[in-house]
Amino acid sequence: MRMLVRQRCHAALAGLVTLTTAAVLTVSATAAAAAADTWTEVGSDHADALAESQGLTSVEVPAGSPNRYTGVGTIPIDVYARGWNHVGDPDASYNGYYIEPYQADGGTGKMFRVQAPGGAWSEYVHTLNSGEALNNSWVAISPSGSWMVNGEYGTMTRFLVFPTPGVNSSTSPSANLPQASTITLDHAVRDVQGCDFVTSTQLLCSSDDPAGTLFGYTKPLLQIDLSAEPGSTNVTGHVTALRQLPLRSGCTGTFEAEGIDYDRRTGTLRVIVISPGFCVLTDSMTYKFTKS
Repeated sequence: MRMLVRQRCHAALAGLVTLTTAAVLTVSATAAAAAADTWTEVGSDHADALAESQGLTSVEVPAGSPNRYTGVGTIPIDVYARGWNHVGDPDASYNGYYIEPYQADGGTGKMFRVQAPGGAWSEYVHTLNSGEALNNSWVAISPSGSWMVNGEYGTMTRFLVFPTPGVNSSTSPSANLPQASTITLDHAVRDVQGCDFVTSTQLLCSSDDPAGTLFGYTKPLLQIDLSAEPGSTNVTGHVTALRQLPLRSGCTGTFEAEGIDYDRRTGTLRVIVISPGFCVLTDSMTYKFTKS
C-alpha cells in the first residue's frame, strides 16, 4: 500500500510540474506576442525612381535638415568610376554623422561613405571576413552612436556589428574597418533591405523576401528585439514579423521593398516600396506608419 501511495504522489507531482511548465510557457509566449508592436499605415509620398529608390534617413543635426535619400542617381561619378556602383539604405547618427553603404560587383570588401557634421566626406573600407557575403544593403547606427549594424543579403541568421566609422574613435579611413561582433537571430530572415533603431535594443527592418515561406507572406516588416545593446560583445535577436508592407500599383508584377527609417522626433516609420514594371516611374511610394 505504501508503494502504491508513493507512486500516486509521484504521478501527481509530475502532473503538477507539467501543468506549471505549460503555464509558464503560455505566459512567456503571450508576453512575447504582446511585445510585438502594431504599425498602421497613415500616408505615403511618391518615391523618385532615380534618387529615392534605395534608402532614406531622417537627419537631426543640423536642426531643420531635410530627409536624405539614396538611389542610382545619387552615387557620385568618382565613386561609381572606382567600382562602387551600388548604394544601399543609409543612416544618420543623432549627433550628425551621415553614412552610406556601398558595394561593388566583385572584390573583397565593402565601403562606407561618411559625411561629418561639418560637411567633409571620408571613406572606410571593410575587408570581407571568411564566409561573409559581398552585399552591403544597409546600415543602422545605434542610439549611442558608437556602433553600426549591417546586414548581408539572402537568407541569413545573423547581422554584423562594426564600430561606427567616423564616430567611434577606434576607426580610421586609412585602416581596415573591422567587424566587432555578431547579432545571432533566432529566426532566419531573407533579403533584408534596411533596418533602423527604434530603441537601443530594438530594430525595425524591411524585408524584400519574395517567397513568403519564412513568415507566411512576402515583403514583411520585421521587429528585432535584442538581448542587449550591440557593441563589442555578441548578442542575440528575437525576430517577429509584424505585417506585410503595402503592395499597391497600377502595374502587376514583382514589387521591391527597399530602405526604412524611424524618426524618433515624430514617431514616424517610413519604408520605400518600388513598383513593378513601368510603374517604377509612376507609383513607387514611401509609405508612412505610426505605432498604434
